[in-house]
Amino acid sequence: MFRATRHIAVAAACSGALLLAACGGDSTVDDDVSGTGGGGGPEPTKLSAGYVSAIDQIGLPAGVEAGYFDEQNLNVTLKEPYPTGVDALNALQAGEVDVIQVGTPAIAAAQKGIDLVLVGNYTGSSTQRSIDETMAVVAGGDSGVDGEDLSTLRGKRIGVSEGSINHLYLLGLLEEAGLKTGDVEIVNTAPPDMAVALETGGIDAGIVWDPWPITMTEQVDGAEEVLRGGGYIPFVGYSVTTREYAEQNPDVVERYLTARAQTDQWMRENPDDAADSATRWLPGTEKKVAQEAMQYNIKQLDPRFSACNYLALDTLAGLLAEQGNVEEGFDVNKYFQPKPILKVMKDNPDLFADLPPVPDAAAIDGGYVFERDAAAEACPS
Repeated sequence: MFRATRHIAVAAACSGALLLAACGGDSTVDDDVSGTGGGGGPEPTKLSAGYVSAIDQIGLPAGVEAGYFDEQNLNVTLKEPYPTGVDALNALQAGEVDVIQVGTPAIAAAQKGIDLVLVGNYTGSSTQRSIDETMAVVAGGDSGVDGEDLSTLRGKRIGVSEGSINHLYLLGLLEEAGLKTGDVEIVNTAPPDMAVALETGGIDAGIVWDPWPITMTEQVDGAEEVLRGGGYIPFVGYSVTTREYAEQNPDVVERYLTARAQTDQWMRENPDDAADSATRWLPGTEKKVAQEAMQYNIKQLDPRFSACNYLALDTLAGLLAEQGNVEEGFDVNKYFQPKPILKVMKDNPDLFADLPPVPDAAAIDGGYVFERDAAAEACPS
């Protein structure tokens, strides 16, 4: 079922790769000029949302474009995409947005005093601890790095973004290979710079999320994707708001999550159409790259919460603490607020019918308290 016809007409009327920029900065895709909420019903609730310029975050603008937030009577204003999750968190703290999408940077932000809560997933898994299909290792043609023999990472210069999810993926690979961080040379490299670093010999291999592995193999002669996914780490990404906003606007949060769940199901069922949306919302994204990346992205589109999500974040917090990127003792119970998404799951089971069922032992209620041993037993790794 394709829902975006009305909104795509708006896109066609605008110039430039980034729809918001082309249509004049922060705005909704289909502003209601009547001020009546359409048809004389209650006026739509205004909500400002932010996302990072990445394929795995396309669900938010795609949902606006397709009209799912309209169906929930939400008038969503999107900020131009942030370059990083840290920028999105700064905007949330400053009150510039009500809701953002962010992954591992939320851990450090919470420890630094941002009173945030996690109300749903934009990527991840509620049925297992580890999922990382959107991560890949791209190696130079003469690097000697073999994805089937991870011991070949020894002595290599590996490009990652220190403290980010691709850094953690490297740690997962090293653990699997029986190597330590001192056995490789970690080169702090931003994703857009990895192709140049690989081509010029600054790194032997780059580890990064989509679409960068795909573009690297296209741009660098001899470059090859030698490993993808494998379940080495939990890839996480959350719908995040402030505790104050969530407590004062529970109905708005629930409607927001319902629209996101609708969007995720639409993307799982229509990956090529979702890729088309990505080319309009992510500057410079080529259609063929978006289509390939979306095939991996949809494998992680699970907005539900279970004990597995708590376990995933606790696992990543521990890995980051071992590297000195965050403080030890991060308590995931303080930051998950599962009641809104649990209500969406209960009221709209059809939106999740195409997903694997949450293991009975991993199912939670609104008063759930995370205990690592029990969660680890409930969630396949």
